[in-house]
Amino acid sequence: MDIQDHVILVSGGASGLGEATCRLFAQRGASGIGIIDRDVQRGQRVAGELGERALFAPADITRAEEVDAAVAAIAKRFGAIHTVVNCAAIGLPARLIGRKGPIPMEKFDQVMKVNLYGTVHVLRAAVPVMMENTPNSDGERGVIINVASGAAYEASIGQVAYAASKAAVVGLTIPLARELAEVGIRVLTIAPGGFDTPIYDSAPPTLKESLAAQMIFPKRMGRAPEFARFAAEIVENAMHNGRAYRFDAGMTLPA
Repeated sequence: MDIQDHVILVSGGASGLGEATCRLFAQRGASGIGIIDRDVQRGQRVAGELGERALFAPADITRAEEVDAAVAAIAKRFGAIHTVVNCAAIGLPARLIGRKGPIPMEKFDQVMKVNLYGTVHVLRAAVPVMMENTPNSDGERGVIINVASGAAYEASIGQVAYAASKAAVVGLTIPLARELAEVGIRVLTIAPGGFDTPIYDSAPPTLKESLAAQMIFPKRMGRAPEFARFAAEIVENAMHNGRAYRFDAGMTLPA
């Protein structure tokens, strides 16, 4: 699909990978940038900096009714949604059996509600809007890019909930790609490795150093604009479909 005159919706679009994606699509001529996030201050800032073609629609993606309202507001403002990028996620590290006993199920549930349920909430609200798009010469109406993690494949100790949620996101890829092919919507998943985003703000610097050491080359944390450029490549190249791509400089997560 052509990014020019394109409408993109990004969950978690107020920071990190999502913010970088919003900014790149704006630079490449997208006509509408829909930002869904629960951080009102950041969301308003990013939308304000991108100007009239951006709309911040606040929502807690664990709440289906809030997501429905946010997606409806974006669709009403721009008249279409061509691409969805689901970046919103949380970590909440915990072992199955920690020093204080078994993992509290409310903690496990919270990770699943944001990372998995939140992804599905956005899709079930946005896909019906995408289905109304006029198809291009390939019969294409839209693109969905979900975001998983290298933890979906070989997570470290303490990532029980996070790994389960991201593995589930990877698992959505093929059945959704097969289902939505009938209406000309491609579905893919990007599984980033260590990217320098606000999710690491509260982590010790040694964590980022240890992650970078696991990468084959380059031995550094990924940068959010690099993720955004990969998302743009997926949108623009119609041969991307039905795949979950690891995007991590050859990184293997340590135990």
